[in-house]
Parts: sequence; structure tokens; C-alpha cells
Amino acid sequence: MEELKKILKSNADIPLAKASIINIFHTSMWIKDEILLQLKPYDLSIEQFNVLRILRGQKGNPINLQDIQERMVSKMSNTTRLVDKLIKKGFVDRNICPTNRRKVEIIITKNGLNALKEVDPIVEATENKLTNNLTHEELEQLNKLLIKLKNK
Repeated sequence: MEELKKILKSNADIPLAKASIINIFHTSMWIKDEILLQLKPYDLSIEQFNVLRILRGQKGNPINLQDIQERMVSKMSNTTRLVDKLIKKGFVDRNICPTNRRKVEIIITKNGLNALKEVDPIVEATENKLTNNLTHEELEQLNKLLIKLKNK
């Protein structure tokens, strides 16, 4: 608890539940900032990177905007805007579904796959660096606790 007080530059006693939430928020922002720093040279946001990984997971099959949105880590993302930016960068293509003209399908391009090949090892190295203070068992425990926290 004293470590958190130092980070927050506060001497006030903070209830444990509040301290835990603040600590999770603080840690989340630290992780996000570190990953954004690595993505910046590639002109990618974390959300755009997430879209590219979702599309790569389709293994060459198209996917619609709604399905991308459902798989996003950040559900608040404007998927249409993210895809538009990725189209401008040449990382994805948008096509009208041949069987349903109202349905728009998105597919990753060769440029998008190449960008991921370049960025993936950098992000993975950053993730490893961010978690290197924890053992394998501690990381497993952390994941179990975070999942438990989300289960109501």
C-alpha cells in the first residue's frame, strides 16, 4: 500500500478496494503507454493493431465490421473509423459482400500482414519486458485473479 501512496504522491489512507482499482487503472495506463511507444514509429494505435491481429486470425477470410467490433479488446472503439484509417494505409481492403449488398466485408492485405510481421516481435518483446518481474506462476495467478475480478 505504501508503494501505491508513493506513486500517487499521497499520504492519505485509501480503502483497499479503491486502492486496488486505482492500481489496476494506473497499471493499465502504464502498459498502454509502453505499447503505444513501440507502435508509434509504425503510425499504429493499439486499436488498429488489434484490428489487424483479428483480421490475420481470419486466415484470408473476410469478416464484417460487427464481428470485428465483438472481438475488440476495447469495445468503445469506433471500428468503422479504425478500418478507414487502415484502408488509407493499405493494410486492409473493404468489399461489398456478393450475397448481401448491405454487408461490408473486411480483409487484411499483404501490406497489413507484412506490417504485423514487423511489429509483432517488437510488441512481444515489450510485453515480455513489462512482465519480466513476475514468474510464470505469478503471471498465471495474475490472469486467474483478473478473470475472477471480472466474473460477477
